[in-house]
This record gives sequence, C-alpha cells and structure tokens, in this order.
Amino acid sequence: MEWIEQMNRGICYIEQNLTGRVDPARLGQICGCSAGQFQRMFSYLAEVPLSVYLRRRRMSRAAADLQAGGKVIEVAARYGYDSPTAFHRAFRSVHGAAPSAVRDGRAPACSYPPILFHLTVQGVCEMNYRIVTRDAFRVAGVGAPIHPEMEKNFAAVPALWHSTVESGTLARLLAQANGEPQGLLGVCDCRDPEAGRYLIAVATDAPADDWETMTIPPACWAVFPGAGTSRDLQALERRIFTEWLPASGYVYGDAPDIEVYKTPNPADTAFEVWVPVKKAP
Repeated sequence: MEWIEQMNRGICYIEQNLTGRVDPARLGQICGCSAGQFQRMFSYLAEVPLSVYLRRRRMSRAAADLQAGGKVIEVAARYGYDSPTAFHRAFRSVHGAAPSAVRDGRAPACSYPPILFHLTVQGVCEMNYRIVTRDAFRVAGVGAPIHPEMEKNFAAVPALWHSTVESGTLARLLAQANGEPQGLLGVCDCRDPEAGRYLIAVATDAPADDWETMTIPPACWAVFPGAGTSRDLQALERRIFTEWLPASGYVYGDAPDIEVYKTPNPADTAFEVWVPVKKAP
C-alpha cells in the first residue's frame, strides 16, 4: 500500500505544478524510483502515457479558465504554451473544439479529473514468481538511447530489434553468451532520464569487440515466467505493476528492467520478466 500512496503523492505534485514545469526526476524521487520507472509504472496503472495525462489535465484546467472569462493568449501562457498555435492544437486534441469556441459557449468542453490510484484485489489468476539476488554481471550487445518520454520508445525499440535480426547481428551476439541469465536479453536502463539506454544483449564476460557493454549492478529481482508473443509479455508486465507490486511489500529497485527470451525468436517464445525490487520502507 505504501507504493500506491507514493504514486498518489506523485499525482499531488503534478496537480500543484500544472501551471509550471513537472519535473520527471522529482516525480521519481517522490515515488522512490527513477523518472523512467515512474513513467513506466504510471502508463500501466493509468493506461495512458504520462505526457497525455499532463496534457489532458492542463487542458481541462485551461477550459475552466476560459469559461470563467480568461483570454486565450493569457490562458495559453499560464499552462506553458508560448505559441498560440501550439496551445490551439493541444486544446483541440483534448476538447475537439477551438479555445474560443469553448470560451464563448459555442462548444462543450471535456473534463479529465485527477487520477487517484488504489489497490484492487483481482485474485482471478495466480502469478508465479521467484526472488533472485544477483551480484553485478556484465552484458554486451547493441543499444539505442531511451527517450525521456517513454511512449516515444514504442517505435524505436521494435525498430532496433528488426534491424538486429535483419542484419544477422543476433546470431553473432548469441554466440557470445556464456553467463546468467541465459538467453537473449532486452535490457531497459531508464534510471537516468537524460542518458537511458536499451540494449539487445547477452550476459557474457567474452571480449567486447564492437559490442556495447553495460554492468548490471548487484540487485534483488522479482522474476516472472511467461510465454507467447510481445502482447503476452506486455500483459504480464501490466499485471506485475498493477496487481503484484502494490501488494507485494516491495518497491522498484535501483537497476535496469530485463526481459529474458529463452529462444532466439522473441516473437513467440518462453520468456522471463526481471523486475528490480527492494523491500518497502
């Protein structure tokens, strides 16, 4: 429950800063995790990316300000828009109408109230997991930067997988694997929002050659098995963050997230999701 309370404190911080800058790093501090980890958890719990939620909340408040007699240019500036065109675009994306039309009563506005997270006990399907404590280990592979807005990675990461397979790099990479966890790894290190990396990698102590390397720090991991396609993996991850983590007595730990694919075909395979955790304070 402490973890849910931390997420709600993050929502309070957002509400207090809708007319200013919402700092992702500060959100992570409030919730005891990194900025990227907060955005990932938020998207699973709220079923909408953080950037979309922020736009909806700001435009909901902007509509109320306009209906109270505010001028469009003043309201735009209040919510961080230097350009009236950009404000008009954002406003229309939420309300389906121009700011002036909502201000003058010629069009209705949409209201998106603040989110409140709470624990819902599902209990329909069991979740198998094990707790694993590991010393530091090294991975090597091919990588790409992670954008601070997590949803912008939804196209970049699949593109990296596609190019790695098409170029024959995947087979060369797998030949380097000689450590644990065994299999092909998808390593998402979003602890630093300005320098996040995603690696398609293997655990190895072999010479790096032209591979990018990363040292995974010592950590405790909750490891969840699964099978199927990327949709099945995403469904499992959502259950981890919405069902298991809030009631587990753990919070997010200070290490990358890892997906472990047991065969070279991550489109349809047995897999494991490794989530770094630590005991809740």
